[in-house]
Amino acid sequence: MSKNYDYLFSPEGYDDLTKEDKKRICNGCGPRSKFDFVPDTIYGLNISEACNRHDYMYEKAYPNIEAKKEADRVFLNNIIRIIDHETKKRIGWDGLSFKNPLIWLRKRRAYKYYLAVKNFGGPSFWKDKNNKL
Repeated sequence: MSKNYDYLFSPEGYDDLTKEDKKRICNGCGPRSKFDFVPDTIYGLNISEACNRHDYMYEKAYPNIEAKKEADRVFLNNIIRIIDHETKKRIGWDGLSFKNPLIWLRKRRAYKYYLAVKNFGGPSFWKDKNNKL
């Protein structure tokens, strides 16, 4: 049974992907390579769906820096939504509160993931973009 992620931002066309297209475009967190060193979890919480949507936005984006910035912001927003949604669901507690140290740690790590794609995601974003111009 697949998980329902209707609380995440879904870029246009993402929900219509076939399994084959999703497998071709999306690979979870980190760049597609034989050395996958970026975890799909933040302190035990799976964030791979936010990473997959980010991969899709990078793949489909028009080749300009504003599209990359938007994809990176959506990525952070979706991770925060996962943290808030899963925290509220699991312990029945408002995920927006920073009183729980696990929420604070997860959101701090989410920001580090965002900074990583913002500062080092350029090669993944620009890959094959010259062919689309």
